[in-house]
Amino acid sequence: MLDMNVVIIIVVIAFLTLEIANILALYFKPEIRFANGVGVFNGWKKSKEDSSMHDFVKYLVKWVAGTKIIFVLLLIVILILGSELLQIVSLGVLVLSTSTFYLGLYPLIRKLDKNDQITPKNYSKSLALMILVFILAFTAAFIYGLVIYLQ
Repeated sequence: MLDMNVVIIIVVIAFLTLEIANILALYFKPEIRFANGVGVFNGWKKSKEDSSMHDFVKYLVKWVAGTKIIFVLLLIVILILGSELLQIVSLGVLVLSTSTFYLGLYPLIRKLDKNDQITPKNYSKSLALMILVFILAFTAAFIYGLVIYLQ
């Protein structure tokens, strides 16, 4: 049987790795088309046609990156200093917070994809699948951790 802390650490570090890559991309190379960079949105290139609009878009991109930094740092603190129960509960919170993607963001990115505003085509499906895999991993680790903790 796997140690509960090892399971939590593996799942959270995998997530943190992707989030840190995304933060770096958003701050230093937002136009890239991987690491969830905004280069997949055709509107990014279009915004460059109007400097004030592009500045606004760049501000929003950096704002998202800054918000992600807070999230990442809190997860790191929870991993290092948090009790077992806090680490388990944080997995439940990750399930809930990550699931909100399907409420607001997925319908919008799917619409953009359908209207040929995303390159590569069907990126919305790939992103939705990747997020679903993380939600399932968080859920599995949450349930596993809770079962072990309650024994």
